[in-house]
Amino acid sequence: MGLDDKIKNAAQDATGKAKEKIGNATDNDKLAAEGIADQADAKVKKGVENVKDEVK
Repeated sequence: MGLDDKIKNAAQDATGKAKEKIGNATDNDKLAAEGIADQADAKVKKGVENVKDEVK
């Protein structure tokens, strides 16, 4: 995985965690769900990049 991809995925995961916490704190279910989705997306991207690294 390239350094740029690692940084982008970490940023997306952190953003997702923040959205989830803010959404839960403010009873905003939509924002909390967006945060969970962002975290899941980052996890999938990380998995894909790890597979690419193993294939090389």
